[in-house]
Order: sequence, then C-alpha cells, then structure tokens
Amino acid sequence: MWGGRFAEATAASVEAYSASIQYDARLYHHDIMGSKAHARMLARQGLITAEECMAIVQGLSEIEAEIDRGEFVFKPELEDIHMNIEKALTDRIGPAGAKLHTARSRNDQVNLDFRLYLRDEADTLDSLLKGLQKAFARKARKYLGTVMPGYTHLQRAQPVLLSHHLLAYVEMFQRDRDRLVGCRERINILPLGAAAMAGTGLPIDRQFVADELGFAGITANSMDTTGDRDFALEMLFCLNLIQIHLSRFSEELVLWSSKEFEFIRIGDRYCTGSSIMPQKKNPDIPELMRGKTGRVTGALMALLMTVKGLPLTYNRDLQEDKEQVFDALDTVKASLSISAELLENTEFNVERLRAATIGGFMTATDLADYLVKRNMPFRQAHGVVGRIVALCQERDCELVDLSLTELRRFSELIEADIFEVLSVDGSINSRLSAGGTARIRVEEALNRVEQQLEMP
Repeated sequence: MWGGRFAEATAASVEAYSASIQYDARLYHHDIMGSKAHARMLARQGLITAEECMAIVQGLSEIEAEIDRGEFVFKPELEDIHMNIEKALTDRIGPAGAKLHTARSRNDQVNLDFRLYLRDEADTLDSLLKGLQKAFARKARKYLGTVMPGYTHLQRAQPVLLSHHLLAYVEMFQRDRDRLVGCRERINILPLGAAAMAGTGLPIDRQFVADELGFAGITANSMDTTGDRDFALEMLFCLNLIQIHLSRFSEELVLWSSKEFEFIRIGDRYCTGSSIMPQKKNPDIPELMRGKTGRVTGALMALLMTVKGLPLTYNRDLQEDKEQVFDALDTVKASLSISAELLENTEFNVERLRAATIGGFMTATDLADYLVKRNMPFRQAHGVVGRIVALCQERDCELVDLSLTELRRFSELIEADIFEVLSVDGSINSRLSAGGTARIRVEEALNRVEQQLEMP
C-alpha cells in the first residue's frame, strides 16, 4: 500500500506488531457502509464512472456477506479492516477497486468507521438501560408499600419505602441515558473528507456523504478531525458511569444477600457454590460486576494517557483507541443485560426489611422536626433529641419505649401525638407524603416512570 517509496518489504515483526485486524475486524459492516457512500459520492462528482461505482458497491456487498457467513479470510499482513476489504475488493473487481480510496485517507476513514460503530452502540446501550429501568420499575410495583431502613454511612438512618429505594436506580440510569443522547450527538458528525489531515484537492461533496450516512453535520477543521478521539473518550466516560452505577447496585445485592442482612434471596440459577463448603450460596454475579468496574475505568484512563501528549494531527498511537473502547462496551453491555435478569430473579424478604426498621433510633430526626414545627429552633431541637437518645442508650430501649411523661421532661412541647410521629409508618408519611400517604406519593412517581418507559 506504500507505493514506490520503500526499497524493502516491511519486516514480519513490524507487521505483527502493528496489525490491528484481530480487533478492528468488528468494524467491517461500518467500513463497508462508509465505503459505499464514498463510492456513490465519487461517481456523482465524476471521479469514477457509474459502472465502476456499481462494481464497487456490488463487490462490497458480496464481501460483507462473506464476512457475515464467516467465510472471509482476514490477512494480518494487510494490517487492518480497511486494507483487508480494499484488497479483497480489488482482487474481485480489478482496477475499479483501487479507485475506491480516491480522496480519502485511512486517517479519516477509521474516524468515520469508529463514529458509525459508536453511534449504533449508543442506541444499543440506550435500549439495554431502558430494559434495566423497566426491571427496577416492575420490582418497585411488586413491593409497593414495603418498608425498609434507609442508610447513610452504611448506618441505619431513616425508614423508607423499598419502592422509593428501587426508583433511585431508575433515576441514575436515566441520567446515563441522557448523557448518551448528548454523546451520540457529538459522535454523529461526518469526518470523511479530512483525508490525511489537510483535506483533498479533489472536488468531493461531503454533505452528500453525510446525508447518505445519516450524519447531522460535518466536521469543520480537517486537522482537528483526523486527530480527534474526544467522541471515544466521552463514550468511555459514559460507560464508566453506567458501570459505576451497576457496581453500587451490586454492592447492595452482596450486602443484602448476606446472613447479616437477609434482605433478598437471589435465584439459585444466578448464584454459585463453594468447591469446599457445601452450605455456601455466593452472589458471584454482582461481585463480578463490581470487579469489572476496574477494567472499564482502566480503559478510560488508558485512552486518556494515549491522547494526552499527541501533537496535531494523526499519530499511530491512536490505533490504541479501539481495543479499550471495544472491551469497555462489551463489559458494560454484558453487565446491563445480566443485571436485568438478576433483578428479575431476586425476591425481597418483606418481613426482614420491616424488622430492620426497628432499632437504631431511626425516627429521631422526625422527633426533631416535630419540635421545629412547634417553633423550637432546629439546633435546640437537635440537642433535645440527642439527650433523649442518650437516655435510651443508657436504658437500652427505643424512643417509642419512653412514656409521654418521660419525653416531656426534655420539652413541654411534646404531646401525645408524638407516638404516631415516632412510628415507622408515621415517619415515612411525614417525609414522603404531600397531602396523602407515602405509598400514594411513591406510586405517583412510579406511574410517571412507567409512563416514561412506555410500560403497560
């Protein structure tokens, strides 16, 4: 492919070291898609004949079908997916195949392929995220009204509804979906036409190619275009946040499935045992998901380090972009898919969840709010409740175990209605309701989520 510049053939060791076909072969569909649009543009501009264009498009379709069937033989000495396809095309249709590379470089060609690929992957990720949101919404509907302890610092804090907790993840994954929308918009810009780095002197029509491939715009600066991998870095960042959200959920599944919590029962098909301890049932899937977060984060760090010191424009270092992105995409897509299955096959221990809301002075904040509503300054109320808690700790009892007389020793603002405030249900209603019960408020939120997700 180097023409007449070199007097010696490339060393076999260099071919092996620099080849990327072992991983960029997955871009074949998008490479062929881009090449077909490029060929049509060349014919439209009179740079190749209509007959040559037809031969190129037909030849590319045949090559694509061979790859689909697993019959195509990729050659490492041809380095990458672009040259493997171009060489096969030229062997198949003759000189017309050699005209396909007119007015383009592998520099803008790989940028195009990568953008087309990531645009499709963004759509796939959105679908997987939506499916996982639906799984959370179904669980929230099933356990509507179930109470559980909410935590801060992994310490029991205040009683909440399980559905409220589950819907928190719906919000996390919605932010992930929203980020992908913006990422996709910045991916969906045509780079082809930048050529090696300074454009081409041939009369090409970039807008025609953009329209053919469904791009929303065209890159403005050829020097920026060929060296740009911001879109890949942004995709990796989006993938990182998705995987981190999955890791947080995984951590809760690991904790909740332990004997110390016993909040959930994960289906046997989604757990493993021990090779030595017969009684074990291990939550390996959420543990693996938590562990795989490191490799996704590592992919982002690797590509950041690749691009951090690169001068304009294209440098061969950028060949190191795809493996990182491919691995992160594969990991996150698999994690999203298995998470939805895992959640569908997880049951919550309703009785254990409610029992866990008893103890730990979880309604202490409600008592402070009660005093504030009676015009006591919050800091003073905070101190009063703190002293009541200290008394309970001395007696090894809970707030509701104290009599009204004992409570009034700390403040005469406390009346008989305090015991409703100190109850689990009263606590939840005081914080989550707006003129109704907490269940109604959370159900309203759930209805909104189900409508947004187009659930029946």
